[in-house]
Amino acid sequence: MRVLITGAARAIGAATATELTNAGHQVIATARDTALLDSLDVALRLPLDVTSESSIIEALARAGDIDAVVNNAAQHGKGPLEDYPIERLRQMFETNAIGPIRLIQHLVKSWRERGHGVIVNISSVQGRVATPLEGAYAGSKYALEAMSEALHYELRHFGIRTVIIEPGYIAPGMKPVSQIERNPAYAELWDEWEGTDTKLGGPEGRPGPEIVAHAVRRAIEDPSTPLRVPVGADAELILATRSQMDDAQFEELMRETLRLRW
Repeated sequence: MRVLITGAARAIGAATATELTNAGHQVIATARDTALLDSLDVALRLPLDVTSESSIIEALARAGDIDAVVNNAAQHGKGPLEDYPIERLRQMFETNAIGPIRLIQHLVKSWRERGHGVIVNISSVQGRVATPLEGAYAGSKYALEAMSEALHYELRHFGIRTVIIEPGYIAPGMKPVSQIERNPAYAELWDEWEGTDTKLGGPEGRPGPEIVAHAVRRAIEDPSTPLRVPVGADAELILATRSQMDDAQFEELMRETLRLRW
């Protein structure tokens, strides 16, 4: 299959490009800076900014026919919502939620007419469970999941599959971003929330992005893949536990597990 990957320069995107290439697929790796794609052994490298309509149009024109898309490009950022910069919040939604839909809109007509295509949207465990200090990121992933679920219902009729990949903590994480100024009123919460990944992942630390890449390949190749695919022991545990509890029960367990006093 011919697969376009957004945000392919590092971590999950780069690992997915390698996984799919090794499996015999033709990979079109994209990133805003194509120099960061030089180390990838792929069929084609293209510049792509998912927040830009013209960039998407140009990239798709150069890419040719595509059988599947992996929407992986994303921004991250931490901070309490009380004073989270609205412009940063808007940029996060533009990249994490609106960008994938903008790209999908340019693909669906031709896929609908030919009767097949695969959409793989990289979400997060935070697309279903929001955590303190990460409300902006979680909000963007909740939005992506909601729209992905709607796409599943709308497009499956035309032979187009949609899969949501929900990784837990993965190493390395996303590209670091400049931190917002910390409000001292939340200093204790910041201190408590540090090291959460270690508490959930155990002493062996975060798994590598290869486990996500493997899940993406299976999603593309296997038509029986369900709508949502948790990836990583922490994601599987958190999401399975959340589905069995009401809000109060889950909060109590989360506080006990993570030793939160806030």
